[in-house]
Order: sequence, then C-alpha cells, then structure tokens
Amino acid sequence: MKKKVVIMGAAGRDFHNFNVVFRDNEEYEVVAFTATQIPNITGRKYPPELAGKLYPEGIPIYEEERLPEIIKEHGVDEAVFSYSDVSYNKVMHKGAIANAAGASFKLLSPSQTMLKSNKPVIAVCAVRTGCGKSQFSRKIFELLSKKVKVVAVRHPMPYGDLAKQRCQRFASYEDLDKHECTIEEREEYEPYIDMHGIVYAGVDYEEILRKAEKEADIIIWDGGNNDYPFYKPDLHIVIADPHRAGHERSYYPGELNAMMADVVIINKVDTAKEEGVKKVEDNIKEINPKAKILKATSPIKVEGDIKGKRVIVIEDGPTITHGEMPYGAATIAAQQHGAAIVDAKKYAVGSILETYKKYPHLQKVLPAMGYGKQQIKELEETINNADCDAVLAGTPIDLRRVINVNKPVIRVRYGVGEEIEKELEKILDEFLEKI
Repeated sequence: MKKKVVIMGAAGRDFHNFNVVFRDNEEYEVVAFTATQIPNITGRKYPPELAGKLYPEGIPIYEEERLPEIIKEHGVDEAVFSYSDVSYNKVMHKGAIANAAGASFKLLSPSQTMLKSNKPVIAVCAVRTGCGKSQFSRKIFELLSKKVKVVAVRHPMPYGDLAKQRCQRFASYEDLDKHECTIEEREEYEPYIDMHGIVYAGVDYEEILRKAEKEADIIIWDGGNNDYPFYKPDLHIVIADPHRAGHERSYYPGELNAMMADVVIINKVDTAKEEGVKKVEDNIKEINPKAKILKATSPIKVEGDIKGKRVIVIEDGPTITHGEMPYGAATIAAQQHGAAIVDAKKYAVGSILETYKKYPHLQKVLPAMGYGKQQIKELEETINNADCDAVLAGTPIDLRRVINVNKPVIRVRYGVGEEIEKELEKILDEFLEKI
C-alpha cells in the first residue's frame, strides 16, 4: 500500500527532494506541497512536466497553515520537512503539528538527496542566511577561473512558471530579463555575469547538473539560506557569522552543514564582538573537530560620499527577514561613514508594510523585497515617499537596473579580506593538485 506524503517547503529544497526521492517512486503518493517563507508562491501546481508519469495532473501547492487540514483530509502518513533556515524550536513545533494531525514527521538526509557529479564539486554553504556566503562563492569562482573552467550552480529560487524554470542558464543581463528574474534572483546571478561567468539554476537539478558538467572542469555549488548541498561535494566550505553566535548550533540545517564541513570560515570578524567570534570557534571545534577553521574580515566598500547625508538603508531581503538579522552591510556603512539613517518603515506601502508586520525585529532598515512586479512597484513607492537625501543599498546588485526612484542610489558591498583570500587560494591550489 502506498504511503501518502505531504512535502513542506519554500519553493526549493522541497521540489528537489520530490525529484530525487519521490518522483516515479511507486511506494509513495505525494498528495501536496505546502509553502512558506516566500510571498506569492502558493496556489500553484508542481506541473506534470516535472512531476512525472505518476502525477498526470501535477501536484497542488498550498499554504503551510493548511497542513493539519491536508493531513486529515488525505490520510497523510508522512510530512516531509524540506526547507531551511529554521530554528530547532520551530522545526519541532512543525513536527508537533504534523504528529497531532496524524502524520509522522520526517527529515531526509544528505545521503538520500545529494546527486553525484562526474566533475569535482566545491560546495559553499552557510550556517544562517546572510553569513556572507555569496561573496565567498564569487571569490572562489574568480580564483578558480584563472586556472580552470568553472560553472556555478545556484540553490533554487523558482518563483515563477515552474515548467519554464526547469533548467535555467544565465550568462548575460538579457538572460535575467528573459527569465523575468526577481530581485532576489538577480542578487545571486548578476555578480557572476559581471565576472563573465556562467550560473545555472532552476527546478530539476539532475538535468541542471548534467548540462553544467558539459561546460565545466569544476562545479561550484552556491548554496541558499543555510541549506546543505544538492550535489555531493569534494570540498565543502561553510560560512559562519559571529554576529549571530550560537546559531550555528541551533538552526536547521545550518548545524548539519557545520558538522559536514571540510573548512569553516568565521566571517565578519572585523565588525563582530570578540566574544562572538570565540563562541562560534568553540562551537565548531566541538561539533566538527576535523574542520579547518579560518577567520575572515569582510571589508565594506561605499561607492560614494554619504557623510552627513540622511539615507534610506536597503538591505538584502532574505538576510533581514527570515535570516533574522536586524541590519546588514549598508547599516554598518552608514554608522562608519557618518550618515543618518531615516526610518523606512514610516513610508512603507502594500506588501512592504506587511513585511514589517511579519518580521517585527525589523526597525529602520528597508528589506529589498521584489518577488514580483507589484512588489517591486511597492518598493519603488516606499523609496519615493521617503524624505531623505539618498538611498544606501547593501544588496549585491545594482538596484537601479530594476527600480526607478527619485533619489540617488549609493551602493555598498561586502568584500573578502586580503588575508582570507590568500588562505582560500592556498586551499584551492591544494584541491586542484589533489584532483
């Protein structure tokens, strides 16, 4: 008798888990996906083109709030938890909800879900969203590209038409427009394009892997949130954040990444408190004594003069929403360079205002939310409403490419310190020799 399953997700890990474990598997019937974290991703279907022969009508995607109802209505046997950057308390709260409704609660392991590549894979992951993983992924890409052909594969962000997003290849700004990328997607893909690189993403990561392998000597897995890799890594690098010391032991699956890591980089040591750095280091040594631990500065570059200016601060959306950071690079830059931060919340409209209600830890900073055309318009309106001299943008992309605002936009970027760059280059050279 088939086991009935509901997969709990956020438009990423959930689809991958389905593809590698449940698609075409006669032992299971997946009755639904549930979705959370990301706006406007419910009410869709996982399409039959992706779902396989057992699901000719596709699979519905509902809001996670409906989980107990779905379990009871369909007699679900297992609720499979399949998203990331969640505290252990919250994970087990979800488990209790599933159990109370009558289903077992299940977590799939890396050995069940990681695909094996025929090319060497370097995975760059994190213990929380917003640790600075992306800047290290890009630096590794830059360093390796001088010696071998590298292709990056990014953790999924399929927020549009899933069938069209099955396998996406980005090598130009035109590709970003063609695939109607959200601001969050652009934040991850555009920096690779700036380096004349190639990055893949999408929904079907088996198909993506096989296509990437044809173009690459080495594949970089550029992780999302604090999720563990979809591909089995030959070198696993994990970034930790001393601004949130202790989270490396209390968030899922971030601790799992730390346990599996070959190298752990404690980032932002130049702006974090010493006791935070020590706590992270002690925790990593305890949970993974074999890991090589490095400490990294994360220098902040401001592309303009902000001294004495009144600024709206925009930070990376995922970092300061479900990543729970109350600030980011732009906030630190404003403090270091003598700018006054204007309260963005006073000017928020529509879904931007709703974001502040959903994440009450947010104060003056404005999250770079842009999961669709309407939300981008509301972000523009929020900025245009604001009484300030300039916009200080701490996102990885040039926001001027996607929003039209009536104020100058000054970019802020995290970099990689010179010392850690040398350490990274040494590790990569050793890896190249080994393979």
